[in-house]
Amino acid sequence: MAQPSLNPTTTTKDSAAPPPARAGGGGVVVIELYAADKKVYPRAVSGWFAAWRWALVWATQLVFYGTPWLPWNDRQAVLFDIVHRKFYILGLVFWPQDVIYLTVLLIIAALSLFLFTAVAGRLWCGYACPQTVYTEIFMWIERVIEGDRNRRIQLDRDGWNARKLGLKGAKHAAWIALALWTGFTFVGYVTPIRDLWGEVWSFSTGPWETFWILFYGFATYGNAGWMREQVCLYMCPYARFQSAMFDRDTLIITYDRERGEPRGARSRSAHRPDLGDCVNCGVCVQVCPTGIDIREGLQYQCIGCAACIDGCNQVMDRVGLPRGLIRYSTQQAMEAKLTPLQTLKRAFRPRVLVYAGIVWAVIFAAAIGLYLRIPLKVDVIRDRAAIAREVEGGQIENVYQLRIINASERERVFDIEAVGLPSIHVDGETHVTVSPAESRLVPLRVRVHVAPGSLAPGQYKFHFLVHAHDDPRVYEREKSVFIVR
Repeated sequence: MAQPSLNPTTTTKDSAAPPPARAGGGGVVVIELYAADKKVYPRAVSGWFAAWRWALVWATQLVFYGTPWLPWNDRQAVLFDIVHRKFYILGLVFWPQDVIYLTVLLIIAALSLFLFTAVAGRLWCGYACPQTVYTEIFMWIERVIEGDRNRRIQLDRDGWNARKLGLKGAKHAAWIALALWTGFTFVGYVTPIRDLWGEVWSFSTGPWETFWILFYGFATYGNAGWMREQVCLYMCPYARFQSAMFDRDTLIITYDRERGEPRGARSRSAHRPDLGDCVNCGVCVQVCPTGIDIREGLQYQCIGCAACIDGCNQVMDRVGLPRGLIRYSTQQAMEAKLTPLQTLKRAFRPRVLVYAGIVWAVIFAAAIGLYLRIPLKVDVIRDRAAIAREVEGGQIENVYQLRIINASERERVFDIEAVGLPSIHVDGETHVTVSPAESRLVPLRVRVHVAPGSLAPGQYKFHFLVHAHDDPRVYEREKSVFIVR
């Protein structure tokens, strides 16, 4: 008996079910697991949600491209100086010891994602994700140079000629220029951007700067220019586990089947009681950046950009029908026919309130922590090569090194003392000047007068006190061990 063979190809995003098996020669059954992939040509759309999407594009890119150029105290306002292990963010200086703040930031980001998803689905993906933002920018460049959807389709169908070569070349040149500028800006957060600008113009960038400018530029060009929806469908894990954060009261983009079916075309003046409001124009599919048909129900490919809502509303306006055939709604609202106000009230359910409460609690705690943060850090390094020794006057001496980190942006003098043991004192430099946002290693000798029978041999805890000479509120207390032999 002949055995069936498999012929894997790729599946179409529009197809909801696998293609049927077909008989091959000699009675062999060929089962196609995948169909050929289709290129998506999104159509331009305008409307309320498109305006919001472009507002976030402008906001995020003004922040990204503009922030490195902002000056602050004769330096860059935001600079992640990895070489010197210092992060400058406006008036704050963070050191590796401040990793707790990065942890808090990641917790806030994760909880916010859970909150937004529980309330209204993939808001992040549809409006603020870098993949969405740069794809939107690249598609705008494509529309400006090659034209809207039908012209782009026709251009790709045409054979190669001077016009097609010129248009394609101009588009890719614009894409590459924007991608390289994006890579340059990205590196400008790590290397001072004004210095980097001079190095780029003089072709003297270092190997790492050159690598990351090209790598990040290539990633932007490839993801936003070529891969586009493929990144959302196959590379981003969020598309796969988003459903775990949805429930029946999550606002998602929905098609009102009861109102829209059965579909059918009609003129504006024609009244067709046998048809639903959907005129089967296909605009909702044409404007979708991932090429899905929202009328088939919510699919994991939907990024929640609401372009189909804007497109459908425009069609409803033209044919004189009410808006909202495709709209933000919930599964519960569609089944129970809830009003918009009732739907909104159900959005504030216990799950959402718990997420919101945790997010705001973490934000509040982080804000208090930053406000009370002391711009001074002290590390005690005991010199293990130098064992406790007896010096003149019956004193025992231990040797230490103090690393004093001035986390402020002005020069400061710090006073050093030791407390916790009888007659303990510091022999060495006890008034130390540390430059702004710098650290200094200070060698110290700590001595204790040991009277006969007062301290037995062993280890004794004590503390170093380091405080700013001009502000006693800026101080650190670090414990250490004094050894008596």
